[in-house]
Formats: sequence, C-alpha cells, structure tokens
Amino acid sequence: MESQATTELKARIVTAALDHVPFDGWSDAALCAALSDCDVDTETGRALFPRGAVDLALAFHRQGDADLLRALRNADLSEMRYRDRVAYGVRLRLEAVADHKEAVRRGTTLFALPINAADGAKAIWETADSIWEGLGDRANDFNWYSKRATLAGVYSATVLYWLGDQSPDHAATWAFLDRRIDDVMQIEKLKKSVNENPALKPLMAGPNWLLGKIRPPARVARIDLPGYIRPKDQQ
Repeated sequence: MESQATTELKARIVTAALDHVPFDGWSDAALCAALSDCDVDTETGRALFPRGAVDLALAFHRQGDADLLRALRNADLSEMRYRDRVAYGVRLRLEAVADHKEAVRRGTTLFALPINAADGAKAIWETADSIWEGLGDRANDFNWYSKRATLAGVYSATVLYWLGDQSPDHAATWAFLDRRIDDVMQIEKLKKSVNENPALKPLMAGPNWLLGKIRPPARVARIDLPGYIRPKDQQ
C-alpha cells in the first residue's frame, strides 16, 4: 500500500502529463516532460512508474475510477431503477475524463497493443468493479464475476462509441449506452425464466450448485481476476 505522499505525487505527475499526452501519446517522452514540469528527478519517476508510459496511463485510468467511486458513494440513487443506476455509473465514469478525451483515445491505442492487452483488460475489469462497488453490489457468488464481465463489455463498447461521438453533450453515446443496458437486462430476464421453468429447473440444479460454490476474491488491494472454490470446511 503506497503512502499518501506517494499517491499525491503520482497524481501531480499524471496531471502534468495530460498536457503532453495529446502530442506525445502515453510515452516516455510524455513522462519525462511531466517529471520536468513537477521538478521530479528521473530516478524517482522510474520508481513511481517502473514500466514508464504503461504505468503512467494506468495511473490516469485508476484516478478516474477513484473519482467515479467517490461520486457514486455521494450520489442519491434511491429513486433510480436498477438499470438506470448502472447506466449512471458508466456515464459518470466517462464524464470524469470528458476533458481528456484525447488522452483516453491514446490510452485505448496503447492498450490495444498485444504486449499491453492484459493490462488493458485488467483496467476495464477494475472500472466495472468500481461501478458495482459504488452501487453497493452485494453479490457473493458467481454473479460477482458475471456482473463485472458483462459490464466490462458494455463499458468497453461505450468508450469506443464515445470516442467517435460528436453529438451535442454526447447524446448519441448515452442513447447507445441505454440500448446496451437494455440488451443486458434481456439476458438477465432470460436467465431468470430458464431457472424458473419447471422443465429446465432440474437440469440447472447441478450447474447452479457448482456456480454457487464460487466466491469473489477477498477485497484487499485491487488484484487480478481469480476467485476460488469454497473449501469443504467452509461449505
């Protein structure tokens, strides 16, 4: 766990880098320029961002997730429908970086490279997790994974649409997002109807029992995706 001083220094460097990323991309050149702007020596910069541009871009992404989480926790969502809360979470995340659209575009390009694809997938997963966490998700079984996987897909598609959207106030993006959420809700309705169908219910008993043994990872620091099968002594 990094110290508050380290977190604040990294945030300053990321903010400084945003002036250079539109021209240099998420690159060592952008990192060096940001370090210079913040009067931070190269050795310290490399300690803070060991993989250079990749870690710098990830720090920017995670700042957006942190801003989103704070906004969701402070929002009154009591009057919203379930699907509207999810859509609101995705919209908040994009609005958090609306002033840095080119930086997001450059990040999308960076994480599309095969060597960085795993980091990109993990970052999207963390965003989906942040949205569900901010919405107070209490899933403690396989649904923990399915919710995040589904939302990660919705978020990824919406980001790509948003990057090319030139409609006023991104109205086309929010309409696109609503359609994707509606698609997901249709899948959830189908799953419910299958589980409640008298003819299919016996066939689903085995798979549902197995899926019910799967638990989410312990919520410590944000880590990779694996969960675990509940040990026998905890069943």
